[in-house]
Amino acid sequence: ADRADSLREGGCACFNFRRASRAITQVFDEAMRPTGYKASQIMLLGGVRMLAPVTIGVLADKAVMDRTTLTRNIKPLERDGLIRVDAGQDRRERVISLSPKGEKVLGSALALREQAQQRVAELFGKRRLGRLIGDVAELVEAVR
Repeated sequence: ADRADSLREGGCACFNFRRASRAITQVFDEAMRPTGYKASQIMLLGGVRMLAPVTIGVLADKAVMDRTTLTRNIKPLERDGLIRVDAGQDRRERVISLSPKGEKVLGSALALREQAQQRVAELFGKRRLGRLIGDVAELVEAVR
């Protein structure tokens, strides 16, 4: 019991947040399966849609990812024609936008994402989930 308790309150924040991230990602990956893409890829498409046109640097900052990891994650999306990556005003800068195919995939994924979100809310409690998401957003801002 003592070891199980260490995974709860008072345990390592990094370990517990990564564990929670993996658990929630599994739920959303399963929900996104019909699209042929992982939840992380769909979330990137959503970020591109919200911020477009957006540079790799800005998208990496908003997603709290390093540029190298983001570049590796968007390559399959670019290869599949879901996003466009163009040169920015500065030739070193790359600007990302959603293609019509990307809009279509994202549109179909949003209903699946909503179903996964509702499932998590039912399991955890809608109010608790709302508070947790707010708290996590504040935590991200605090550590950045």
